[in-house]
Amino acid sequence: MEMMPYHPELDEVFTMTPSMFEASSATVTSESWRMGLPDLQASNLTLRELELGDAQALFEQLTTEEVARFISPPPASVRGFERFIRWAQSERTAARYACFVVVPEGQQAPVGMFQIRILDAQQATAEWGFALGSSYWGTGLFVAAARRIIDFTFGQMGMRRLEARACVANGRGSGALRKVGAVCEAVLYQSFERRGERLDQGLWTILREDWLFLTTIPRATVH
Repeated sequence: MEMMPYHPELDEVFTMTPSMFEASSATVTSESWRMGLPDLQASNLTLRELELGDAQALFEQLTTEEVARFISPPPASVRGFERFIRWAQSERTAARYACFVVVPEGQQAPVGMFQIRILDAQQATAEWGFALGSSYWGTGLFVAAARRIIDFTFGQMGMRRLEARACVANGRGSGALRKVGAVCEAVLYQSFERRGERLDQGLWTILREDWLFLTTIPRATVH
């Protein structure tokens, strides 16, 4: 998910229906999460629903040049992140979208986030994306968090297909997706615009049955 479900114009006025990320009004079969996201635990982190108090930390972590290079512009201010958080909570209530923040063990402030957006409820297809502060790249946080997010998407959200789009030039992002078992199905030529430049994206997918197979074999064999 290269493009955040947020637009800079929300810095001026908050809206409940972002144009580019409108989701189907159909509901999914498992909706207990719409009342509130559960905390997901891993050995070195906690994933929890984002809160208004996270705005400052997310602004500091996700607006650096390294992090924002291959995504559409994140909110341009702390207030913008607050508006995004309110939107995310309303979309979760509508069972269209879920957003978790990444909190490393022993810390209180989030250092990144994972987003899951339902593309087609009837076909049980969702899209996911992630952003992590550059200080935490290569620490193992992504893999640990991603595995829990995938489990949640296929389990509690009831999805069967999970898609991600990553710029071909973003080797780190593509490598991260490959590391958790995603497969590049296609290249979407000039499908993403960033600062006036048209970039190619890889379409990466994970199917529920493939994920269930991967999770029955030792983690060390998954590259």
